[in-house]
Amino acid sequence: MNSKTKVARLSVISNSVLMGMKLLVGLYTGSVSILSEAIHSTMDLIAAIIAFFSVRISSRPADKEHPYGHGKFENISGVIESLLIFAAAVWIIIESVNKILHPNGKVGFLAMGFIVMFISSGINFMVSRKLYKVAKQEDSIALEADALHLKTDVYTALGVGSGLLLICITKLEFLDPIVAIIVALFILKESFELLKTAFNPLLDTKLSDKEIKVIQDVIDKYSSVYCNFHNLRTRKSGSTKCVDLHLVMPENISVKSAHDICDKIEADLDSLLKNTEVMIHVESCAENCVECKYPHKINCKMASTKE
Repeated sequence: MNSKTKVARLSVISNSVLMGMKLLVGLYTGSVSILSEAIHSTMDLIAAIIAFFSVRISSRPADKEHPYGHGKFENISGVIESLLIFAAAVWIIIESVNKILHPNGKVGFLAMGFIVMFISSGINFMVSRKLYKVAKQEDSIALEADALHLKTDVYTALGVGSGLLLICITKLEFLDPIVAIIVALFILKESFELLKTAFNPLLDTKLSDKEIKVIQDVIDKYSSVYCNFHNLRTRKSGSTKCVDLHLVMPENISVKSAHDICDKIEADLDSLLKNTEVMIHVESCAENCVECKYPHKINCKMASTKE
């Protein structure tokens, strides 16, 4: 079992425990804010289960049916998770507004409630840090999404716990559904950010400007031996970064030499940008090579006509 699968399993276990704990305490105390956190943890659990299976599937090598690999299963997982979070937030707001309009009893056993919330916050903080660490190491959108859930849960649990403590001090029962609505607004923001992050790669959106700059710098490193490059395209599939470009070489260069240069570019990119697949189409510099950026190269047959 690889590191992605192990940490995804840890998230499933922790979310299962926290969901059960919050649900029992929420029903026992009658607190809608604790119940909202229980619903949030339920969504986190479902998301963790989806992430667990998605990282297992995305790690499979390319096959006949999926020649480009299974990386986008992680992106699909992230989209589903974001929609689940959105649905949970809407439900929390509806229930909270209903409680404000139709109060149905006092919130009891407040001490139990805020103790559970603070314990939940501490557990989620530790698990989310572990998830983020592995997500960055493996460049996993599914684990990053799961970590984002738990990070938000840290703040929302602290908010609910603080709200219950405030109710205990002030005896103002209406604060409970108000805190729940605030929690839901945080969750809505989380779902939007996650949806954007997960959905963009499904549309083959380009890599970040920082990553593209790294790619261009690596290619420029070999500018003394090629004439020009163009049609640079990038996209992402799960944790795999895909790069393709056209590299214009001197007309008299051997196939082996051109291939060796391409291998060096690919190796450098893979060392700087983990999980990178590079496809280079080699072209010969010809008389219509009017966009050659490097007329100083002695090997380029066009150099003499441009100087």
